[in-house]
Amino acid sequence: MKKTFPLQIEGRHPDRVLDAIKNELRKYLKRERRRDLPAGVDYWDFDCRFGLSQDSAETVHLSQLIGKVDEAAQSDATQVYVEILAKHGVRGPRGASQQGGDEI
Repeated sequence: MKKTFPLQIEGRHPDRVLDAIKNELRKYLKRERRRDLPAGVDYWDFDCRFGLSQDSAETVHLSQLIGKVDEAAQSDATQVYVEILAKHGVRGPRGASQQGGDEI
């Protein structure tokens, strides 16, 4: 998903516009996570970018994305650019300290 969302739409309350944007982002993530996993893949991971425009977009973690949208709305921005790209995620082997070994 690569999309520019307007934060101010004539005739709509800004809070409802913000709720609609967040709902669309969550719905997209839920839809992508439902897709079948290819062989050898453990989960769907996401590369996210966020900015006030496509040129100024910076890489952010998925957990920070909704918060960034809120921050932009509070700073009276007129639009936000969100890019979410799904990728394959593979869990690595757990280290010895994470396997519950005896540590003193």
